[in-house]
Amino acid sequence: MDAGGETGADGRAGAADPADARPDRPPIAGLLETLSVKRNAVVGVGVGVALATTVYLVRALELLGPVGGTRSYPVLGADGFFLLLAVVLASATALFVASVLTVVAAVRALRAAPE
Repeated sequence: MDAGGETGADGRAGAADPADARPDRPPIAGLLETLSVKRNAVVGVGVGVALATTVYLVRALELLGPVGGTRSYPVLGADGFFLLLAVVLASATALFVASVLTVVAAVRALRAAPE
C-alpha cells in the first residue's frame, strides 16, 4: 500500500480504476434510442428481404423471359445458387439501408442539439 492507501483492482499501489478516470457519459441505450437503431434495422431487413425476394422471383420464375445461354450449377443447382445470392443481397441491402438511416438520424440529432 502507498501512503494514500489506494490500491487498484489488481492489487498494485496507486493504480486507479479506469472507469473512475472516464468522464460521465450517457448510457449507450439512450444513444441507440436517439438514433432509432432498432427501427432502422427493422426497416433495413424489410427492404433487403423485399428486394432479394423480388430479384429471386424474377430470376427463378423467369418473369423477364428465359436467360440467354445455359450454365451448369453443380451441387446446389440453379435455384439453390440464386437462393444463396438472394440471402447475400438481402443481408447487404439490410446493412446498407440501416446504416444510411442511422447516419441520417445522427446528422439530424447533431443539427437539433443545442449549441
